Amino acid sequence: MNVIVKRAIAGGVVSTIIMGIGTYILGEVSGYKAKELLSTSLAGINMLCNTVILGSSTILALMLPLLSLSMGSNSRLTKAHYGNVLMIAKFDTILIIVSVITFLMLNLPITESEEVPSTWFSSIYYVSLAMAAILGGGFVAVVTMLYETISNVIEIVGLGVKDHPMVEKAEKAEDEAEEAKEEVEKSKEEIKDLKEKER
Repeated sequence: MNVIVKRAIAGGVVSTIIMGIGTYILGEVSGYKAKELLSTSLAGINMLCNTVILGSSTILALMLPLLSLSMGSNSRLTKAHYGNVLMIAKFDTILIIVSVITFLMLNLPITESEEVPSTWFSSIYYVSLAMAAILGGGFVAVVTMLYETISNVIEIVGLGVKDHPMVEKAEKAEDEAEEAKEEVEKSKEEIKDLKEKER
């Protein structure tokens, strides 16, 4: 697991734990109190879903300029860099899908329905808070991964760092290819010289 993924997971876990602590501080709720708290918190959770959908969609759309900037640089970037970009795109897409599903589920008029038993409201309340914590943590993780990838590109393309881990292997391979090419040229010249001597 690379550094970008570790930092993203750490950021996501920390934000999820903070949300969990907030839920723990509120204490255990049930019945009518859970219904009351659910109706109050639904607007905020829906706003969070909208924010995550909008932010994640924007990040996904801005991945294309990042790729073109990466390919247009003088330094050849390693497969690890493109792997990181692909991982961000996958994770971001999953986050958008989960946010849309959560938004649709929480827009059902649960608190207005008389068919839903009052004992269910505590479970629905805690599930909605858990989904909010997961979405918040996931969004923090995506932003952290994007920051790490962009900082690598800035160092390589903007600041011209040559000994960066994302460039080093590619340039070594390029040097090896250049050396191999020179050896082929030398061997061609030697063969040419031998043919001339035979004549």
